[in-house]
Amino acid sequence: MSADLQPEKVDIITEKDVELLVNTFYGKVREDNMLAGIFNSIIKDDWPAHLARMTDFWSTILLYTKKYRDDPMPKHLPLPIGREHFERWLHLFNKTLDELFEGEIAENARKRAASIAMVMQAVKGLPK
Repeated sequence: MSADLQPEKVDIITEKDVELLVNTFYGKVREDNMLAGIFNSIIKDDWPAHLARMTDFWSTILLYTKKYRDDPMPKHLPLPIGREHFERWLHLFNKTLDELFEGEIAENARKRAASIAMVMQAVKGLPK
């Protein structure tokens, strides 16, 4: 394969795919100028446990594994985040999806992330 050819993207099918999505996405978050400080100040050195929880969360949503049984809302509502943080979070999430996957489940991930961001912003009472 020549250097300018990209490998064919596949859909999110396995829990390993979900783990790749989560780890790649949060790698971007941890380096992002806007989001890194917020996430790192809360998660501190507990990133492995957080990544495992987020993998279970997205695996439950996308692959119906039922591994995540918690309510993420109470943990996120007190965070000092505004509409610009949600926009950046979605941008990085969608960028990660675009880089790694394509297909029906990947599109479902994109829609679910947008829905989660919309609901969280509404519950936080953020202006439109």
